[in-house]
Amino acid sequence: MTPVYIGYFFKVEPLQPASDILIAELGELGFDSFVETEEGIEAYIIKDQHQEALVKEVSILENENFKISYTIQEFEQVNWNEEWEKNFSPILVDNVCQVRAPFHPKKETEYDIVIEPKMSFGTGHHATTHMMIQHILKDDMREKSVLDMGCGTGVLAILASMKGATPVEAIDIDNWCYLNTLENVERNNCSTIKVEEGEASLLPGRSYDIIIANINRNILLNDLPVYTDCLAENGEIYLSGFYEEDLPIITEKCESLGLKLDNHLVRENWVAVKFVK
Repeated sequence: MTPVYIGYFFKVEPLQPASDILIAELGELGFDSFVETEEGIEAYIIKDQHQEALVKEVSILENENFKISYTIQEFEQVNWNEEWEKNFSPILVDNVCQVRAPFHPKKETEYDIVIEPKMSFGTGHHATTHMMIQHILKDDMREKSVLDMGCGTGVLAILASMKGATPVEAIDIDNWCYLNTLENVERNNCSTIKVEEGEASLLPGRSYDIIIANINRNILLNDLPVYTDCLAENGEIYLSGFYEEDLPIITEKCESLGLKLDNHLVRENWVAVKFVK
C-alpha cells in the first residue's frame, strides 16, 4: 500500500538559524524528510504518524525573533528525487570547483564533488558554501590536518581532502548530516576522511592546522574558545554562517582569543572570514 504523506510548506524569515532549528524540532515529532527552499523548508511525515496539534506547539513557531508561516497538503506519494531536483541547484565556483548531484551534468572542472543530500542543500546555504569553497581553493592544503566542524553534507571536508589535506575530520551534531557525510565521502572516494557525530565537546586534546566552521553566529561565539585551543600555532580558521552585520562581534571574539583577521568575503550579505593564529 502506498503511504500517504502530509507535507508542511514553511516560509521562514530570516532563513538561518531558524530553518535548522525548525528541522531539528520537527524531526523529534517524526518528520522524516526535508527539502530546503528559497523561502524556508518543506517537511514531510507519514499521515499515520501526524498530529497537527503537536506541530502547533513547536517552540520556534512562537519565537518572536522569527517570522514563520506554513500551509499543509496531503500526498499519496512523494517523489523525493523530484523534490531534490527542483530545489537543489549545482554550485560552480570560479570555474574551478563544482558541487553537484548525480542527476546534474558534469562540467570540466579541476574539482568535481558529487553529493546526494538526504535533505536538500538549499539556496539559503549556497552563499556560505560558495565562499568557503573559494577560501579552500586559495589555500595550500597539502599534508595539513583539517577539521570541518558542522560538516553538513561533507562538501568542504571532501574538497580539502581532494586538495591534499591529511588527515581530515568531519563532525556534525545532526545524525542525518553524519550519515549523509559518510555516504558522500564514499561517493567521492575520500577514504582518509574520518566522520563523527557530535559537537565541540569532542575536540579537547586534538590539534589541527586548519579549522573550517560553517555553522551560525551563536554556535561560533560559544565554541570559538574550543576551536582556538585546538588550532596549531600559525594555524588558520575559516568561519561562515553569519551575516555581514555580525562580522564585528565575530572579529572581537576572535581577537580576544589571539586570532588575527586575515581577510573576508561577502556574498548576498553572508560572510566567510579567515583568521590566523
